[in-house]
Amino acid sequence: MKLIQRIRQLPAGTVIPKPAAKQDFIVKGWGKRRGEAALIYFIPNHSDPSKPHQKGITESEWNLAIDQLMEGELTKAWFTEKLGACAKEGDCNFTTIGGILCLLGAASREGRGVYRIK
Repeated sequence: MKLIQRIRQLPAGTVIPKPAAKQDFIVKGWGKRRGEAALIYFIPNHSDPSKPHQKGITESEWNLAIDQLMEGELTKAWFTEKLGACAKEGDCNFTTIGGILCLLGAASREGRGVYRIK
């Protein structure tokens, strides 16, 4: 099964592995972001924990990141250059992509800002 299909099947409530997070980042489900189908997730709101913020990564951004990972590695520098709109929403989108790819067994974290194909 293709990685994007596996990402689409992640159930709401899935905790996203993050290298330095002190609180959980959690999959909400699929919705819309930047006019496109996107995986939406909750991030902690430190000023009001009962109202987490939401961010999202579009399907086309996932596909580009997966293609890049299949070339060998996915880096923060590549993410910032090639997925500008996603990067502007926050660095946590990069670690969410990497964390989910690790969760699915497709990648491993190789240090700050680098995920490698498994």
